[in-house]
Amino acid sequence: MTEIRNALSIVIDPELGESLIELGLIYEVAVSDDGTAQIVMTTTTPGCPATAFLMDAVRAAVSEVDGLHHIDLRLSYEPPWTPQMASEAVRQRLSGGGGLYASPTGQ
Repeated sequence: MTEIRNALSIVIDPELGESLIELGLIYEVAVSDDGTAQIVMTTTTPGCPATAFLMDAVRAAVSEVDGLHHIDLRLSYEPPWTPQMASEAVRQRLSGGGGLYASPTGQ
């Protein structure tokens, strides 16, 4: 699963300019015995205009991982994404010193 997460790290959200992994948009990664990658992802908002692009990019990135035979990709909005799901580094970069993407503690 580390290989899949590494592959997904190159998928960048076009609006925020950060990887889906760092944004916390990848909710679940698993691989079944038959080589099926099971991935659950979200977008920052329901109805995001980049949803199809992001899903295609996830499929393309994961298809490069050796040993996988199928990709089962699901889109979920449960739980709804919040900026606090992003890594601390991303929250700091996006907050610009405060605002929407700042951590709840202000750090």
